Amino acid sequence: MNENDEYRIDVSAETRFVRDQSAPEENRYVFAYTITITNMGSAPAQLKTRHWIITDAQGQVQEVRGDGVVGEQPRLEPGESFRYTSAAMLETPVGTMHGSYQMVADDGTKFDALIQPFSLAMPNMVH
Repeated sequence: MNENDEYRIDVSAETRFVRDQSAPEENRYVFAYTITITNMGSAPAQLKTRHWIITDAQGQVQEVRGDGVVGEQPRLEPGESFRYTSAAMLETPVGTMHGSYQMVADDGTKFDALIQPFSLAMPNMVH
């Protein structure tokens, strides 16, 4: 096990278009995303803050920073996961999100859990 294996967080995302909260005629597209955060390292760690970068199809960027996720700052033992659902609103039917969670291990080590880019896309409408 190398040094970095102590502090390793895996982040996965699932997304869906929320039709009943969207208004395409007003350029409002709402997407729900479910995130699963898993501590793959050997040290317990707590999620302290989040930093999201949300980009729409026109290149408009929203940055979101804040404490925790959905009002919580989950502490994960090695092998434990935390899952939550939140939402984002875009002005276009397609976009992407990525960012990071700032983590603190029980020994005080601070590290970032990177969130790889994932797509937000309205499904093709069938007529």
